Amino acid sequence: MKKIKYFFEFLIIFIFLLIFKIAGYRVASNLGNSIGKVVGPRFRSKKVIIDNIKKFKPEIKEDEINKIVEKMWGNYGRILAEYVYIPEFRKRRLDKYIKIEGLENLKKIKNSGKPTVFISGHFNNFELMAMTIEREGVDLFAVYRPLNNKFLNLIMEYLRKKYICKNQIEKGLKGLRKALALFKKGKSLAIMIDQRVSEGMDIELFGKNAFTTTIPAQFVKKFGCIIQPVYIQRIDSVHFKVVFDEHITFEKNQSIEEITKYLNKWLEKKITKNPDQWIWTHNRWKH
Repeated sequence: MKKIKYFFEFLIIFIFLLIFKIAGYRVASNLGNSIGKVVGPRFRSKKVIIDNIKKFKPEIKEDEINKIVEKMWGNYGRILAEYVYIPEFRKRRLDKYIKIEGLENLKKIKNSGKPTVFISGHFNNFELMAMTIEREGVDLFAVYRPLNNKFLNLIMEYLRKKYICKNQIEKGLKGLRKALALFKKGKSLAIMIDQRVSEGMDIELFGKNAFTTTIPAQFVKKFGCIIQPVYIQRIDSVHFKVVFDEHITFEKNQSIEEITKYLNKWLEKKITKNPDQWIWTHNRWKH
């Protein structure tokens, strides 16, 4: 039954993608926003989303929650619509829609020739971050989790490998071994640190323990590398700002736990800055 369900989901999304492609970038993104607000709430539990937001801000009022949720679903729809324009972004045909801040930090990494760990979270059209890094000449590989829908995953993997980041490593122990080998060869790592993992540490996020990946910290301890935080902000409906903050250097005596706590604090700041631009549907605090 699941295969049939996934196939029909894929078929519906594929039809939408065709419509988005015909519509043009601006119209498609705005159309996706409207569709996301209507369709999104039917696919995910509102309880998980509300519980997550209340962990972030316990005193939050209902109308503020509703605003965050509505904008989040709109952003989901925009991301889907914008997927068909990833090739255009990669070929710099849509450069006027992306502003890069802190490009000098990225250039320092490129010129150093040393592999770096890029960290971020699922903000806005998060795919544009890895695409920007690789497009600017950094030899990169990214850790990802395949979609449950295998039909849809075929399209996503094709787009990711061809236009976003050609070296994609599936998460898990096997993927970690491959990541270590690539890092030793001088390739930089891009990883999202905002989702629950099966192996990691219980680290506070907004005052509540959340099982958190320790991969960035492990790489720091093993290789003595720097951490380069990256953030993407949707400035308006169709324009983005990709921000490369100052890189983070840790002392040799700092533990994996201390490093991971520090990175979660960075994540908290970015979520707090624009709470409606983060994806709240993931059951982040589940144990």
